[in-house]
Amino acid sequence: MTQAFMNWSGGKDSAFCLHQILQSNEYQVSSLLTSVNAVYDRVSMHGVRRSLLEAQSLSLGIPVRTIELPEQPEMNEYEKEMMNRINELKNSGCTHAIFGDIFLEDLRRYREEKLGKAGIQCLFPLWRKDTAGLVKEFIALGFKAIIVCINEQFLSRDFCGRIIDEDFLPDLPESVDPCGENGEFHSFVFDGPLFHQPVSFRKGNIVYKKYTAPQNTGNTIHSATDPDQYGFYFCDLLPAS
Repeated sequence: MTQAFMNWSGGKDSAFCLHQILQSNEYQVSSLLTSVNAVYDRVSMHGVRRSLLEAQSLSLGIPVRTIELPEQPEMNEYEKEMMNRINELKNSGCTHAIFGDIFLEDLRRYREEKLGKAGIQCLFPLWRKDTAGLVKEFIALGFKAIIVCINEQFLSRDFCGRIIDEDFLPDLPESVDPCGENGEFHSFVFDGPLFHQPVSFRKGNIVYKKYTAPQNTGNTIHSATDPDQYGFYFCDLLPAS
């Protein structure tokens, strides 16, 4: 069986993509690869604690490997750490990388270019599928996910900490992709058909953070109150005591 690793954020697209690839019985997924903010010990952009990422990995029965990053890494820092991990995975027998991307063409080209140089083939099981249909199937299969991060430009604070269920989709503005594919929101999956047991947690505080906007891009999204920064709300998830 072909050996692969999963580009894992801990969110719903990653989980649904993993489910799809395992259903095919063509690939053995030997590792989950996740970018982590080493300063705060949390999943990059999602803000989920490392301990909950590890709990996901344990419940799924697939080991997690991390790309350790500073608070706001430069692109060359990210690429160096990413390629170090990818070369390790290649040396362990992986020939394919799996991604949950749906329609971001530039991101797909970037992944294929970088990993192609390392001799790794990229797989995109969800590519070009209808995002409304994907999230409905995700819910119908019994996956459970909570919104852990929202971009203030797209959604209000009250979406942070909501469960993705049948009541969630009708409340989304028409401008927001149902899967958050444009970065509108991020999620944490805590149960579903792939899990041996649910990942236990309790909701903590809602935290607001601003980040310096990237330079030299034509589509940077800025904060409504500060044109040089953009803001996110995070729902802190605490390990169940």
